[in-house]
Amino acid sequence: MPAMLFLPLPDLQRPLLAKFYRAHRSPMRARGEAQLWVARTSEIVGGLCLTPAADGHWLTGLFVAPTERGRGVAAGLVAAALAATNGDVWLFCEPELGGFYQRLGFAEATDLPPPLAERLARYRQSKQLIAFVRV
Repeated sequence: MPAMLFLPLPDLQRPLLAKFYRAHRSPMRARGEAQLWVARTSEIVGGLCLTPAADGHWLTGLFVAPTERGRGVAAGLVAAALAATNGDVWLFCEPELGGFYQRLGFAEATDLPPPLAERLARYRQSKQLIAFVRV
């Protein structure tokens, strides 16, 4: 099996992450203003987005190909992206994913920057989500 690499996706290759999400019928989106990160062997097997927010970043779009799940891809991808990031990192997730993010050093967020608090309130109108932060 080829080595797994975790790296930022150059701007010219941004469409590749969108294509990866679509190929797996994922609702995730490669946001325009975000820094995109991928896990890849010979092809992309995971991705995430880090969007500037307040004095930190908002982590969205974490998705790993179903065939690669359970192999530490998501944890490796988050660790690599956050090692290159300054400031707090916030995310929203479904309650059943809370333990995963806690193992990665995130804690439940009680105080969100206003734009993220407003977004979370909108999202909670249609789904159950919790907010996490890594300081």
